[in-house]
Amino acid sequence: MTQNILSDLRWRYAVKKFDPHKKLTKQQVDLLAEAFNLTPTSYGLQPIRLIIVTNDALKKALQRASYNQKQVGTCSHLLVICYQFNFGEKDIERYTEIKLSLMPGKRDEIIKYGEILKTRFAAKPPEEIDLWAREQAFIALGNLMTVCAVEKIDTCPIGGFIPEEVGKILKLKEKGLTPAALLPAGYRAADDMHQFDPKVRRPLEEMVEELKVES
Repeated sequence: MTQNILSDLRWRYAVKKFDPHKKLTKQQVDLLAEAFNLTPTSYGLQPIRLIIVTNDALKKALQRASYNQKQVGTCSHLLVICYQFNFGEKDIERYTEIKLSLMPGKRDEIIKYGEILKTRFAAKPPEEIDLWAREQAFIALGNLMTVCAVEKIDTCPIGGFIPEEVGKILKLKEKGLTPAALLPAGYRAADDMHQFDPKVRRPLEEMVEELKVES
């Protein structure tokens, strides 16, 4: 299993050219939606949302808002990872409500924790909460890319886009959302020569340091 996951991660690359005729199945899309929902987030509060775009006209409009990066317009499914702005008390109350439904026997403990969270967030400036929420979106991005690699679904993470334009096209402001990243997903084109490039990484010893506890 260890070698399998490493093989999957080595197989993955940032696709430069998708095959527009190959589409993800409903089962694959459902799996990615579930994987997104299972992504860990700070406090478990999930200040993130996923918009899945399959409409070709929308994808083309989003391609123009992404400096004409063709992967956005030609992928099978475009995953738009968003975060909530103005995250606050009502969102914590929703978290508490769901938690109580799952663990009714811990009612007092859960309510107390919810009140602690409300106090903690009320003390933070809005820009700090927005940054916190945005950071959670990138946890989801990494999680989705790993799941896609295991499922042999190709992706290309894209941060180069105009947030205001993407938000306008998808009417995100009305949903209380801000786009954090785009993740085109689908299948690599047979003539995308980048798929044969070696994966460029620093030697492991330059990247990882283990600090051992001395006895």
